[in-house]
Amino acid sequence: MTIRWGSYKVTNLYDELLRAAGKPREAAEILCGYLRGLTDKNLEEYKVAADSAIHVMGISFRVYHEDEGSIDRAWPFDIIPRIIDKQEWLKIEKGLKQRVKALNMFIDDLYNDQKIIKDGVFPADLLKKSKNFLPQCKGVHPPLGIWAHICGSDLVRDNDGTVYVLEDNLRVPSGVSYMLENREVMKRVFPEMFEQYSILPVDDYPSHLYDMLCQISPRDIEQPEIVILTPGIYNSAYFEHAYLAQQMGAEVVEGHDLFVDDNDIVYMRTIEGPARVDVVYRRVDDHFIDPEAFNPDSLLGVPGLMRAWQAGNVALANAPGSGVADDKVVYAFVPDIIRYYLNEEAIIPNVPTYKCINKQERDHVIENIHNMVVKPANESGGAGMLIGPHASKAECEKFKRLVRKDPRNYVAQPMLMLSTAPTLIENKAEPRHLDLRPFVLSGKDIQVTMGGLTRVAMRKGSIVVNSSQGGGSKDTWIVDMEA
Repeated sequence: MTIRWGSYKVTNLYDELLRAAGKPREAAEILCGYLRGLTDKNLEEYKVAADSAIHVMGISFRVYHEDEGSIDRAWPFDIIPRIIDKQEWLKIEKGLKQRVKALNMFIDDLYNDQKIIKDGVFPADLLKKSKNFLPQCKGVHPPLGIWAHICGSDLVRDNDGTVYVLEDNLRVPSGVSYMLENREVMKRVFPEMFEQYSILPVDDYPSHLYDMLCQISPRDIEQPEIVILTPGIYNSAYFEHAYLAQQMGAEVVEGHDLFVDDNDIVYMRTIEGPARVDVVYRRVDDHFIDPEAFNPDSLLGVPGLMRAWQAGNVALANAPGSGVADDKVVYAFVPDIIRYYLNEEAIIPNVPTYKCINKQERDHVIENIHNMVVKPANESGGAGMLIGPHASKAECEKFKRLVRKDPRNYVAQPMLMLSTAPTLIENKAEPRHLDLRPFVLSGKDIQVTMGGLTRVAMRKGSIVVNSSQGGGSKDTWIVDMEA
């Protein structure tokens, strides 16, 4: 017998499936019992079946190496799912809706009345130095007052079981296609588990995304023309762009496929002639979407796209400028933002965060940097980050200089002991750290995926979950124990 839960090491960390060695959590009892009965041969067959499904379904991601250029790799997947009880999830869902609602109100306020600054809740100087605040968006009122239509907030659980929001992704959040494909793979590999559990579905996401995009169309027609604007096939998330387009019945386009006429209306070039576009789900960063408004050298965008959006002739999701809230320094103010706009306390807490713009907090960070995780304001994927407990003395000294030189660009957090979950490593279940990225859609109402993309640090002891840096993923099961 391969998996012996009695010898599975549950230390002082929170494990998602087991309370202690040999003692599964209530929601995981059926799964753990099933896995315990599998032989080495069974496990190997399941792993081969999962790998085969991933290959047949063409699930891949792109990584970049200086020596090798870009490489397509099969999606790294672990067949032991993560399980969360529905009752716990309902509280998380409520907290995510609260957070996204407040953030959209915050973005809209910044580009219009700036009441939060006038009332002294958010520092004016912080906004002045924001790399993602776009003056071109001032005075714009997007449909329904929503800027971030699709949000991916990363959640982590500490060793005491508390769930925290680690960061918010409001520009061009990615990963939802892998959440959907993970479920398809698991249905092929473990169909019997879906008979024994009441696992809440995630496969309705594309239809919800389509409905939300239709709701923001400037034209009140039955079937608005929706396109996904991609940087192209060499983009690391191109699989997702093509997948979502196929699921929604939308077109995948690149910048040269669209044009804006003299009336500030967007058209798509087709073999039958120009076709008006109503909604652009753009997967291109702000500064590259329109060479007229931003980077004049950009070949990825559409000249005049901002004019068409400002005129209300096309909807952009996410709206340009929504990245102003996708800033790790702004993140530190989110509990204040929720309190200001909604008169509520945050349901899901932030990780305790030190703002380096504050001298007292900055001094504390510099003095304790070897115990801190120091993050730049606008990087993603773990880039430019210092993990103090794992860093050399020279690296810590380098970051002290960076923080002193540009305090606006850094925040610091204590290193959380991220929760773990059993992960198959050479047919043996070993604990590995993980996080979770649910996806939130904001239209006429707010909808949260039932679960999300669980990312796993496959290297022992690592907390880096990004697939580009050796991470993998799991299917996430929200199970209704009362069904």
